[in-house]
Amino acid sequence: MNHLTKENKIRVVVTGLGVVAPNAVTVDSFEQALSVGTSGLRYDEQLASLNFGCCVSGTPQLSDEHIANYFTPLQLRGLKASGLVYGVLAGKDAFKDAGLEPAPKDIAHDHIGIIMGTGQSGGEKFREAINLIDDGRVRRLGSTSVIQTMTSGISAWLAGELGCGNLVTSNSSACCTGTEAFIMGYERIASGKARIMLVGSTSDSGPYIWGGFDAMRILPTGYNENPQEASRPFSSDAAGFVPGSGAGALVLESLESAQKRGATIYCEVLGGALNAGGHRGDGSMTAPNGAAVQSCIKLALHDAQVESTAIDIINGHVTATGKDAYEVANWSSALGRGSKEFPLMNSFKSTIGHCLAAAGSIELVGSVLQLKQQKIYGNRNITKLNEDIANIVDASRIPETTTQMPIKHLIKASFGFGDVNACVVLKRFE
Repeated sequence: MNHLTKENKIRVVVTGLGVVAPNAVTVDSFEQALSVGTSGLRYDEQLASLNFGCCVSGTPQLSDEHIANYFTPLQLRGLKASGLVYGVLAGKDAFKDAGLEPAPKDIAHDHIGIIMGTGQSGGEKFREAINLIDDGRVRRLGSTSVIQTMTSGISAWLAGELGCGNLVTSNSSACCTGTEAFIMGYERIASGKARIMLVGSTSDSGPYIWGGFDAMRILPTGYNENPQEASRPFSSDAAGFVPGSGAGALVLESLESAQKRGATIYCEVLGGALNAGGHRGDGSMTAPNGAAVQSCIKLALHDAQVESTAIDIINGHVTATGKDAYEVANWSSALGRGSKEFPLMNSFKSTIGHCLAAAGSIELVGSVLQLKQQKIYGNRNITKLNEDIANIVDASRIPETTTQMPIKHLIKASFGFGDVNACVVLKRFE
């Protein structure tokens, strides 16, 4: 837990963004895609060929030419870890967006650190390695097989490219990974241990990452011919989450440093919280403990020193499963607000799917953009609002169209496999 007080906490702001999402691969195009509801969900021929029940996925559309702008020809040789590619693109874009330059060759930036998380890394490279080793051709693995498959590979790669010499590490907490990395980076700056942190998360694409979820039968199988309609958060006919992938990256910086550099300030980070339900009560490996979820939200508000009545928008986890209504109920209880007093709430998963370990960071980029642009992005694919949700909040609180509006405080949370929770409070910078 963070024991910093308002008096001794260093103010932290967001000064850079980078994103590789199923519906867009630059920040400007991502903002436009969220604003108009452009879907990144597509029929996936590879999943179909492997007899998946769900043949819809959210995979970033990247050209070889675009990727070549971030890697040398030598680096690209044998590179098969899609998550590493996504993370490098998003991380470098965020660093550049913040107006930062890589360190000179002789000394590292000791005031800049990196926390870039992932769930599973290098699935395709692992598959290649297993086949080569089983065939007795271990020396054909190549010199980058380790960095492509180790969890900290993405942070290590970016550290070398950018010359970051503060804390450089990776975290892994399922769907909480990106939001957790964000809070960890925020706390490091707020406590004075770093001036700037590049934070975020990434997730591989492909059947070796998504197969387990298809086997669990928690993916939608009835939308293979209508892929853009497959992900239906908040809807009465939600049928499971659509697997996605990509990466999100954000540069966090002390307010003093940002102002001294004349950096663009997207928003301020007021506080956050991390906890777990311990698989107790109604919690399990795959289901959240409601009491812990509510506690995490309340702890985040307490850390941010913001009253629940001040929250304008919730960007939820909301995955288009049977737990959607349960999440809304936990928000309502934690905030003490229901019906028409409930904040406006959205989920980006209707257009990008569930990007797993990358979900929190991609959605945080979208959340920051909502504050910067002063708008709430509409929810897609709601045929009829889930009845259990409608019994808790007024339908007007789950908007289906993008609306320009004044926003001061936004709260964003991620809830992950393993009964883990992460919640952060953001504020329009003034």
